[in-house]
Amino acid sequence: MKNHLKTILLYSMVATMVLAGCNEKKEDPKETYILVHSAWLGAWQWENVKSELEAQNQLVITPDLPGHGSDKTAPASITMDQYVQTLLSIIDQQEKPVILVGHSFNGITVSRVAELRPKKVRALVYLTAFLLPNGGSFFKAVQGVENSSAVDNFYLSEDQAYALVKEDEIQNAFAHDIPQEAFEAAKPKMVPEPAAPLQYELQITEENYGSIPKFYIECTEDRAIPIAVQRAMYQDNVTKSYSIKSSHTPNFSQPEKVASILLDIKNELRK
Repeated sequence: MKNHLKTILLYSMVATMVLAGCNEKKEDPKETYILVHSAWLGAWQWENVKSELEAQNQLVITPDLPGHGSDKTAPASITMDQYVQTLLSIIDQQEKPVILVGHSFNGITVSRVAELRPKKVRALVYLTAFLLPNGGSFFKAVQGVENSSAVDNFYLSEDQAYALVKEDEIQNAFAHDIPQEAFEAAKPKMVPEPAAPLQYELQITEENYGSIPKFYIECTEDRAIPIAVQRAMYQDNVTKSYSIKSSHTPNFSQPEKVASILLDIKNELRK
């Protein structure tokens, strides 16, 4: 009888351990996403995407780069190195590698950050962003670009310290698919874009930057970076691409879709 009870207890313990192991395998470990805003905007642009990811138990960090959002650094004094150092300081505080997401112009910034911290970046994600080769820059990339409402209406301030897009073309260029009232509510948060980082020529190597998985989210209705330009940048340069039928700012018009793709990228990395 005692031996029988011992056998039952043993089987019970084994079953408990097996079930615990199964549950552990089913658990969806959280990733750390660092979402880097576009030119002229700030961390506030990610509010809805961040909420969607956090609802799925992910850790999300949305910094303001110098001169944007809550950071009031004067545009004339800002360099690309300051953008990069802001992100490096955040990445260096993380215990494990992050998924680093760059929107629009700051695709260049995240590329440089990845070059400097290749072991701290699990993947790079470009949201209708500049995915450029070594030596590339914003100004070089937009030379000769046609059918871009942003490029056609882009100009520098008189002192060359910051960049702007003609006010009456901003929504058409970047966010034609969100309601007018929503755009008007966001407009006061927009800031002049520092000019110096736009001139920065990217420095990356195959050894560091080239070792990191890359993903691209194209926006087919983008009037700032036309779809043909997006595809020319990412073709043969990414692990996988995704497509959203949206303007340049799907973070506003389709935040659920953006979040869903970011979660899918997490799953791709686990394959």
